[in-house]
Amino acid sequence: MLVEEAVAGLNVQANGTYLDATFGRGGHSRALLTRLGPHGRLVALDRDPEAVAAAAAIADRRFEIRHSAFSALPEVLADAGIERVDGMLFDLGVSTPQIDTAERGFSFRTDGPLDMRMDTTRGITAARWLNEADEREIAEVINGYGEERFAKRIARAIVAARAQQPFTSTRQLGVLVAKAVGTREPGQDPATRTFQAVRIHVNQELAELEGVLPRTIPLLNPRGRIAVISFHSLEDRIVKQFFRAAEEPGNDPALKRLPIRARDLPQPLLVRIGRAIKPGPAEVARNPRARSAVLRIAERTETAIAAPAARRGRRH
Repeated sequence: MLVEEAVAGLNVQANGTYLDATFGRGGHSRALLTRLGPHGRLVALDRDPEAVAAAAAIADRRFEIRHSAFSALPEVLADAGIERVDGMLFDLGVSTPQIDTAERGFSFRTDGPLDMRMDTTRGITAARWLNEADEREIAEVINGYGEERFAKRIARAIVAARAQQPFTSTRQLGVLVAKAVGTREPGQDPATRTFQAVRIHVNQELAELEGVLPRTIPLLNPRGRIAVISFHSLEDRIVKQFFRAAEEPGNDPALKRLPIRARDLPQPLLVRIGRAIKPGPAEVARNPRARSAVLRIAERTETAIAAPAARRGRRH
């Protein structure tokens, strides 16, 4: 989704080094490779073993894939011998193959095991969490990550139902939520918000995003860019707030306590490039799931002074 817009927004340099932090099935990686010259380099990550296996189809010496969550991207780049990159792309959320494969348990539209893990080699499944978590935790997750106003009612129904039969399938959960909610706005399945919330919790998606964004800045070359595609308001809010904070001159609590004139503050770490970009009508017609996508882009400034170094009084 937003492939051309995201790749164009990265302002790809032919011999630059780039990171695709969410390979998926490689649409963005393949587009990036078409922009790279013979000495360019692209490292892709994905926490899903099936995505990593799919990357084997790209036979290009400029490309390599790593099985990793993007929260570990500094370590992955260090292991690859890369100090900084010229651009990073994050395509958040669940991929179309994950949704469309019933065995992965992401969708309430087809019956399958209630798994929902993006990395099937680790972590607990959605079924295990729903069968073990207490009612309060379940309600907080569904309300906080799904913005579901019937969260308490759904949590109560889940706890009552699992006492009779443990959760094992997506259909079980979907049917239960539909009965508990009763009504929903037109065009949306009653289970949509609950499935989103459980998926986000099982994969710690928002925590991963909040943790990695500040770590991207030191890994970008000056004028290197970061592009992030989000699919719901919780993700987009995190990205927007991060970009806004990084755009403030001297964004460091220690510096703000010092008598420094505004013109003497360090320049911002990032500057936003343009406005948020959304898919056009043609893309939404081809792929209705794209309708909620939002692309935001920011560029690393020329500054070479990190805020912690400024606190120690070091000069570069």
